[in-house]
Amino acid sequence: MNLELTPQFRAEAIASIRRYFDENLNEPVGELQAGLLLNFFLEEVGPAVYNHAIADAQARMMQREEDLTGELFADELQYWPRQDAKRRKARDHS
Repeated sequence: MNLELTPQFRAEAIASIRRYFDENLNEPVGELQAGLLLNFFLEEVGPAVYNHAIADAQARMMQREEDLTGELFADELQYWPRQDAKRRKARDHS
């Protein structure tokens, strides 16, 4: 699996990595090194993050599918029960 980043996002990610090194490790890192580090994480860790996201989405979709019957199910042959209920209600208010 090859995770692709847009050129703009890649540039922003590299800038973020450089800032992280500068602010947290007191170690300046060049654009080339930050880009190589980003490539490493995309190749090494990216698939695990992607797979976890897919599993989360799949679980959410399965949950929604299980609820589909409850959310969309329409009771059948309900005309007469509703009419009887209306008649009872009308009699009770008379």
